Formats: sequence, structure tokens, C-alpha cells
Amino acid sequence: MITTEVSNNTRTSYHKVQIDGLEIFYRQAGNLGKPLIFLLHGFPSSSHMFRNLIEQLSDDYCLIAPDYPGFGYSSCPHPAKFDYTFDRLSEIVEKLIDELKLSDITFYMQDYGGPIGFRVATRRPELIKGLIIQNANAFEEGIGPDVQKIGTLHAAGDWKALNRVVDYMMSLEGIKEQYIFGTANAGLISPDSYYTDYFLIMQPGRIEVQKILFENYGTNFPLYPEWQQYLKEHQPPTLVAWGNNDKIFPGAGAMAYRQVLPQADVHLFDGGHFLLEEYSKEVAVLIKSFMQSNAGKL
Repeated sequence: MITTEVSNNTRTSYHKVQIDGLEIFYRQAGNLGKPLIFLLHGFPSSSHMFRNLIEQLSDDYCLIAPDYPGFGYSSCPHPAKFDYTFDRLSEIVEKLIDELKLSDITFYMQDYGGPIGFRVATRRPELIKGLIIQNANAFEEGIGPDVQKIGTLHAAGDWKALNRVVDYMMSLEGIKEQYIFGTANAGLISPDSYYTDYFLIMQPGRIEVQKILFENYGTNFPLYPEWQQYLKEHQPPTLVAWGNNDKIFPGAGAMAYRQVLPQADVHLFDGGHFLLEEYSKEVAVLIKSFMQSNAGKL
């Protein structure tokens, strides 16, 4: 049964809440009196990508992980009825935070979670106490070959080739590749991850939504200086845990955060884009250490 209340329970519970007429799904675990980690997922996944990490941290923290509109178990309205842009997705996330009356938040941001989370943080810096960044880019140095290829095709106006690339990224093989590429041990990657993503992305209307978001992704690059200025000005305690072999956002993107956050705790893993599938236990240990060492700030 899916409920709409935020509860106190170390076990993961599953909820839906109405935001702007949409049903927004989220996972929640832990005690609300403990430090809050708000987890923002990437493409083509959902809050499902955080399932192991949530279980590993729920004794010590409150964890909330939503699905964006068009992802996971949240509503997927037709594009004629909802503006699928990163601006709009960030507004829905911000409204969810307000609806649940959350504050003193540590954002965990992966992939799409970066442009969504940074938009919220720059609008509402008072909400954010810390950041955990995992393969979520905010610097030109972190733009990997896959993103560069898409950008080149877009700039050249080669729409047929671009459409083939995007279609492949949303195919089962393409999604599996995002999970497997760059891993140290592909045998540790559960097929549940990429089969779940593929099942959900193949639900009615979702392919169209993802193509619209691909088209809108270019709006993120001009905002990099604004996000960097936010980091430089506010200096939020920051943990960076990054799959070094990611060909979407390679390890150089992790190291670039030290340009504006010289005290950032940066860790590069011998892994890929979906680091948690291979190293969730190790990342959980880092998070506990990070949260404890910044206990007076978070």
C-alpha cells in the first residue's frame, strides 16, 4: 500500500503525494529527527537506483528519494499538459520539499540529479546544508565522450544520427551499457537495475518524454558558472564519490569541484556511471564519515 505520510521507520516505505496535480512517488526510510539526505536520481533510472544505499544508511539518517515526473512510479502526463524541462522538474522537486516541510537538507545528486539539485540550491540556498555528488557534472572538464558526441551531432544538425544515438541509449542494450561500462567487476551489477529501468522507460509516453529532456539538456551547460558561483560563495560541506571510468561524466569532473570547493572530500572509484551498483557499501561508509565529521553543519 502506498501512503502519503512521511513516517518514522528505518525500513523503506513507499509514498505518493500530489504536486501540481501530479502523483509524485518517493521512497523514505529512517527517523525524521535524524540528519536528512534527499536523493536525486539520474537518467534513465529512478529512486530505485538508491535502494541499497537507503537500506545501508536508514539506521542513522532520514532518507527521501523521489521519482521525477516521467520517471519511475511518478505521473507521466502528456507533453501537451506538462513542460518537460529541467527548470520544471526542479520546480516539482522544490515543491515536494516544501510539501513535506523539509529543511536542513543534504542533497545526494547523480547525473540528472545535478542540474535539478543545483537549480533548487541556487534558488533556495537556505535549504541546503551539504552535498553528496556522484557523477553529476558542473564543469566543462567533466563532459565525457558520450555527451560530446551528442553535442557534436546536435550542432551539426544531423538529426537522424542523433536520433539513433538517443534511441540506443534508451534501448535495453544501451541502458545495460550505462550500468556495465567502466565497472571493475561487471558480475556485481544486478540485472534488476537495467531491466527495471528498461521496463519503466518503455511505459506509454515515456520515450517521447525522454527525447524532449535530451533536447532540453543543453540548457544546463550555460548554468555551470552560476552553479560554480553558488558553490564558491556558500561553501557547502561536500563529498564527491565518483566512478572514474564513466564515459558520460569521467573522473575529471569530480576533481574539478576542488576549483571552487578546496575542502571537498573527493573519492574516485574504479567504476562507472552507476557507481552504487558496485560500491554502495563503500559509498555508505564514506557518507557516514562525511556526515559525522560535519555533524555541526549538517
